[in-house]
Amino acid sequence: MEGKHSERQPIGMTAQIQDEGKDYREPPPAPLFERGELTSWSFYRAGIAEFMATFLFLYITVLTVMGVVKSNTKCSMVGIQGIAWAFGGMIFALVYCTARISG
Repeated sequence: MEGKHSERQPIGMTAQIQDEGKDYREPPPAPLFERGELTSWSFYRAGIAEFMATFLFLYITVLTVMGVVKSNTKCSMVGIQGIAWAFGGMIFALVYCTARISG
């Protein structure tokens, strides 16, 4: 079944290069880095939030693993399931806390 509009070229990058027959204009690609970003407080706030979240994640999870490895019996500590809960819980908490700050 043929549609109302015939397709002259495949959809993709080649279709975006030519402008013939379009009733709209493609926006230019966004730059990867802008100088104005370095002067904004939100850029530094996001960097601080990412640093603190990574630090807390590594601190808590590595201490949990060290505690399990150092214990005499695996049953006296949290064990493998506790390590999994520590990793998952930290990811959940830190994403919840920093999602609006760092995006």
